[in-house]
Amino acid sequence: MEKLYVVTRRDLLPGDQAVQSCHAAYQFAAEHKEVWARWFERSNTLALLSVSDEASLVMLIEKAEMRGIRYSIFREPDMDDALTAVVLEPEAGRLCRNLPLTLGAMLP
Repeated sequence: MEKLYVVTRRDLLPGDQAVQSCHAAYQFAAEHKEVWARWFERSNTLALLSVSDEASLVMLIEKAEMRGIRYSIFREPDMDDALTAVVLEPEAGRLCRNLPLTLGAMLP
């Protein structure tokens, strides 16, 4: 099953994590129309994942670049243009397989 990997930062408030993930998904749809359309038609499945902070998000993006994985980032203007989320194409499964779920630590 093809998934898009939406990764945000755990150091953001839960509501901010949700909103930043959505922003990044729309950014990916705008920048990678063909990948988005193929994913939408084949599975329409998302994996909502997280990393600890902005530095960890940068490291994930660098690893994606080294592997030739397409991605889109989102920077939040209301947070001094901080990098808040990234969406990676379905081929990023191995890269993302050990990341925890977004908001997973908040479950009872």
